[in-house]
Amino acid sequence: MRAYAFLTVIAIFVTNCSCQSVWDDVTDLLNLKKDPDSGRNVTQLITSKGYPAENHIVQTKDGYLLSIQRIPSGRSKWLSERHNQNKKVVFLQHGLLSSSTDWVLNFPDESLAFILADAGYDVWLGNIRGNTYSRRHVKYSPKSKIFWQFSFDEMAEYDLPAMIDYVLNITGQKQLSYIGHSQGTTTAFAMLSQKPEYNQKINIFIALAPVTTVGHMTSAIRYLAPFTKDIDFLFKILGVSEFLPNNALMKFLSELVCNTKAKFICEDAIFLLCGTDYSQLNQTRLEVYVAHTPAGASTQSIIHYAQMVNSKKFLKYDFGKKENLKRYNQTTPPEYHVQNITTKVALFWSKNDQLADPQDVELLHKSLKTCVSSYCIKFNSFNHLDFVWAIDANTLLYGEVQSLLKKYS
Repeated sequence: MRAYAFLTVIAIFVTNCSCQSVWDDVTDLLNLKKDPDSGRNVTQLITSKGYPAENHIVQTKDGYLLSIQRIPSGRSKWLSERHNQNKKVVFLQHGLLSSSTDWVLNFPDESLAFILADAGYDVWLGNIRGNTYSRRHVKYSPKSKIFWQFSFDEMAEYDLPAMIDYVLNITGQKQLSYIGHSQGTTTAFAMLSQKPEYNQKINIFIALAPVTTVGHMTSAIRYLAPFTKDIDFLFKILGVSEFLPNNALMKFLSELVCNTKAKFICEDAIFLLCGTDYSQLNQTRLEVYVAHTPAGASTQSIIHYAQMVNSKKFLKYDFGKKENLKRYNQTTPPEYHVQNITTKVALFWSKNDQLADPQDVELLHKSLKTCVSSYCIKFNSFNHLDFVWAIDANTLLYGEVQSLLKKYS
């Protein structure tokens, strides 16, 4: 609990501070050294490592404007291969409280997006509504409550289909390979369960730290579960719709704390929801990680996962009996049936994952009819975020991922 009281105090101050430049002034005054990657956006992170980058805007049917990125080729061949329309397409979708930066925060030989680009794939990075890169709507402002009225239900219904269709249209391909992490798997499982046509558009779905049922999770989200109805009411009363945005608090931690003796605060913030693994965390990159994560989410998304801890089922959002009846024509939320999925699925999981608990992963595995692989990471302390940030992810995980892509894409 050492970091949480401190974080609370700082959060109260930052929430009421409208001046984002305060931290720039403080860091300049103290003459602190900054890792330049902590101040770069996702496109700049990509180009700073020598890769070509494109930024695209995708509009969903319900009006959200999603910013997605493309790495059309690797470093060595980008001039000759940039516009090669015959390249195989891989789409990477980030997890809860994250953004497309997850796939490029480490160095080229450690980051999956760079590794795949160098291997000859046309790599696309998705962003779901509400995160750092998708905070626009044709009608609503992120300052309004209605902007944040969504969870992974809406991402599965609108965001993923819109991004996948856009990528296939731009590339001229009929199929792509999908790699999701955490919520990026939840959303895909939900979409593929209820939209059979998208099973034909994905040749292989690689699920890193897959999350559907969460009845066995040991993450801090579990402690919200008994109070989901009260928490929902509390957030509505307080007007809090966005959960952990990438704001001045994270800027403060990144620039003033993460490279000091108090860096345990940054480490605790990272490990709070995901499990502890110091051995695979590049502590010299803490400043960069915390500058980009968390990237924001709707409070409704957090509550949705907490609801499923209670139900132990893969269900749509529970609005309460009256509202459920209006929306679903039944008093309880409908269940997503993953047994409907027909595209090939590969599961990658770990024993020290507090969000994607091995027991829940096994329940998912048993329900899938087209699972071609269920791979446990051969490193006992590997945690939820290690799937995208681990120092040795390339040797522990990404080699297996590439083997599956070669076989099925």
